[in-house]
Amino acid sequence: MAHTHGGPIYSYGSAGENISGNKEARTRSGLIISLIGLLAIALFQAAVAAISDSTALLADTIYNFGNLLTSILLWAAFSLSRRRPTKRFTFGFRRSENLAGSMIVLVIFFSAVLAGYESIGGLFAGSSPSHLGAAAIAAAAGFIGNEAAAVCRIRAGKRIGSAVLIADGRRVRINGWTSLAVLAGILATWLGYPVIDPIIGLIIAFMILVTVKNAARTVFTQWLNGIDPKYIETIEKTAARVDGVRHVRDVKARRQLGHRIVAELSITLPSDSSVREGHAIVRQIIHRLRHEIEHLSAVQIHVEPAEEQGVSFHTHK
Repeated sequence: MAHTHGGPIYSYGSAGENISGNKEARTRSGLIISLIGLLAIALFQAAVAAISDSTALLADTIYNFGNLLTSILLWAAFSLSRRRPTKRFTFGFRRSENLAGSMIVLVIFFSAVLAGYESIGGLFAGSSPSHLGAAAIAAAAGFIGNEAAAVCRIRAGKRIGSAVLIADGRRVRINGWTSLAVLAGILATWLGYPVIDPIIGLIIAFMILVTVKNAARTVFTQWLNGIDPKYIETIEKTAARVDGVRHVRDVKARRQLGHRIVAELSITLPSDSSVREGHAIVRQIIHRLRHEIEHLSAVQIHVEPAEEQGVSFHTHK
């Protein structure tokens, strides 16, 4: 209670958890809506790809079904993360977001392999797409639907501080661009260049592989508790500006529980500071850090007197 950030405007503690819970509930609702939309688009594109024999549209359809599966994985991860901690999982289940991210990378990779295989087959078969009007409508629908889903996920990810969700939203946006590429391939076929269609399919497969690389880097960083260096700089500067703090060192931060940030640091205070004065300074640091870093959930601060600062005074000999 002594470290609860209270006041007439902001409150951290049970109220803060409620706000976070409301944000995550809105995020799950947005994921469900985007899931339904992507399902409708994928089914429509699959039907048109079957009758039009467009390799590019088939590759885009495969990618859309991959998006559908990733939506299910993300929704399951956010649902699991709300479960209460147990005696075995004392920190709860918020790491499930990282697990879902790893599975999403695999799904994207297999989508790229399948899309590339179908495109190479279409290139050697020399097939020419038909029903170009329906295929063009399907491609346009793919762009509009994926862009809407991307905006939904990116906004939700920024709202709750989820790097995995933001990365997935950007990946969905790239899929919208591939739908525009499909539309260009259909136009080329209409102009008398059907060979462009499977080439567009290969380009889509390559773009999916690029997405795999970017998504894997994001998920790998999350698993290893990596964090943007700007947070470290913000923590150090914010703590140093508090009256009474002479020095700040050993600043660390990580996304310990899914997308929530945990920080650790050591501060040096005057040796004649009382316990009450030191405690007040620590409270002030936590107060300011919670204003500066939106998704900060916990701060651990080690206090040292001016004459005994540094690692050498804490080394066991």
